[in-house]
Amino acid sequence: MAKDFESVYVVDGYDLHIRKLIPGYDLVHQQIKALLKTYVDEYAHVLIIGCGTGHELGYLLELFPNWTFTATELSETMLEKSKQHIHSLNASQRVEFVLGNVDQLQAGQSYDAVLSVLVTHFVNYADKPHFLKGIYSRLKTQGLFITFDLTKINSAQELEVLKFVCEANGLTTAQAAAMADRLDEDFYPLSEQETLQLLQHCGFNMVQRFSQILAYQGYIAFKDKNIER
Repeated sequence: MAKDFESVYVVDGYDLHIRKLIPGYDLVHQQIKALLKTYVDEYAHVLIIGCGTGHELGYLLELFPNWTFTATELSETMLEKSKQHIHSLNASQRVEFVLGNVDQLQAGQSYDAVLSVLVTHFVNYADKPHFLKGIYSRLKTQGLFITFDLTKINSAQELEVLKFVCEANGLTTAQAAAMADRLDEDFYPLSEQETLQLLQHCGFNMVQRFSQILAYQGYIAFKDKNIER
């Protein structure tokens, strides 16, 4: 059964659980910070898709004091948790919260960067092109897209390795087994090649993988960025 992200119990335990569930969770966020520092201007408007409890949004608000943000979330419970966290940082005036997906964003608004971390793998295969084209259309010219998601697991051995790492991170054996059982039900992962092809099909160029931890992979892609030859 899929996680109920409207459950207060699930949402309150999310930040602790996700670090057990996702290998290298904090390392990935360190990499994302470095990418944003390198590629995004000092004054930027950034879109975060699936802001969750506001962890990612919170550290970016503190790290980039001149940035403004739009944060979307499909779960109303998650969105309220995020709003509470950002309010505690006295930064609510710099964030527009949207309950919904990319289609619910304000018409005509564009962004210097878009982040989709542990989100795209939940999007149904048939809906992924629309989802990514929607992101592309919202980016400013030379804007940056960062995505980090589960990719296809190709063997029983790969799945066992993932389970063992999750147990080492703090999941019980039963929780790791439940995680493995939910993969086919909850996730719509692409292979590395399929990810690259889809991003390019949706208009992105200079697509590069910036991270891989077991079956989880991160990519950066740009909108119409000049390619050095």
